[in-house]
Amino acid sequence: MIKARNRQNLVNEIEQHFKLDAHVKEAFLKVDREAFVPNEFKHLSYKLDALPLAASQWISSPLTVAKMTQHLELKGVDSVLEVGCGSGYQAAILSAICRRVFTIERIDELLKKAKATFYELEIHNIFTRFDDGQRGWKQYAPFERILFSATAKEVPEILFEQLAEGGILIAPIEQSKDYHILTRFYKKNGRITSETIEQCLFVPVLDGTQK
Repeated sequence: MIKARNRQNLVNEIEQHFKLDAHVKEAFLKVDREAFVPNEFKHLSYKLDALPLAASQWISSPLTVAKMTQHLELKGVDSVLEVGCGSGYQAAILSAICRRVFTIERIDELLKKAKATFYELEIHNIFTRFDDGQRGWKQYAPFERILFSATAKEVPEILFEQLAEGGILIAPIEQSKDYHILTRFYKKNGRITSETIEQCLFVPVLDGTQK
């Protein structure tokens, strides 16, 4: 009961800033953010704060997760690729809407913890991979949606190749060191077009993997 109330309060707080579509709201009411937050920050789980994780990474603000999720236009979508699993919270939200979520993480410690949390919460439609996500996941491509969860100067071409025709990719694009723009890319007739959504702040994308 308390957890359900906490989730409802979180949704109410998000909606003071950003109106949620019904399917996105349902996902937030279903997934406990607390399960993905390190012990020392659990008391802040249902606030709109980004919180520190291991390996100098962050669990995004629930408001950011809500915006990224909604901007992906996921209704009726079967498969989504997430580049940058982090805590796993974003993947869990996606898994409540889509049939299959493929998530890649380059930091082994974070991926192990996220996998353990998915198992604990009995989420069985998330598939994980330890790799540099900039390479995508060719085996399961094409993906109807791709979520790039770190700032890059540009999206790697290989990810556009793995995006399905008619698909959407969302990524924070670095304009300058402290100025990132959340950008939505569309693939139509093999061509990529883009539109800017709003200013944002994400950790930078890094090459390779970290054991």
